[in-house]
Amino acid sequence: MTHAVYRPAPGHSVTVPPPADPISSPPIDTERVAELIGQLLSALGEDPDRAGLAGTPNRVASWYAEFLSPDASAVATCFTESHLGEQMVVVGGMSVWSLCEHHMLPMHLEILAGYVPAGEVVGLSKFGRIAQRYAGRLQVQERFTRQVADEISGVIGGKDVAVAVRGTHLCMSMRGVRMEDARTTTLHTGGRFRSDPVLSQQFLTLATGQWRAA
Repeated sequence: MTHAVYRPAPGHSVTVPPPADPISSPPIDTERVAELIGQLLSALGEDPDRAGLAGTPNRVASWYAEFLSPDASAVATCFTESHLGEQMVVVGGMSVWSLCEHHMLPMHLEILAGYVPAGEVVGLSKFGRIAQRYAGRLQVQERFTRQVADEISGVIGGKDVAVAVRGTHLCMSMRGVRMEDARTTTLHTGGRFRSDPVLSQQFLTLATGQWRAA
């Protein structure tokens, strides 16, 4: 089994809607968020009306509204391809920012996703869109990894999916033990990636090699 990314000829596509998101995002009350940020600044001993901070509550509220409201309307395009040759398709180089739900501090997540196509391949940009959608919320890395893998499984209509994520968490880098070089790695496998040790090892080798080169 090879592990090169296969790019099919365009022209044979079918639109596949994403599976229902189990976590809906209610509208964000930006006025209330701005008010609370102003109160937080006051509680921290700052004057929210001073020069430099006057627009900060609104800017922070606007950022939260944008970051926590990712576009969920994107759909996947699948391309019919009869000459796949039992390839493992791996998409790497993806990275997103999310917010740790325990401390509301940023975490940077690097994602490597692989699957074994059966008659169709998925448009490559879809993988990044899936990652962005699940990153735009209060998260934990373990849940994020599973959610990305589950949605890819829904798109391809099968369980032959593997997702590896390496995270840098500011809740560990800038607070607590303050270990700047600490990294957390999570792995979710399904189908043949779980039952076939050779396929699993090929995927893990690619993930490890990519992160070492970064």
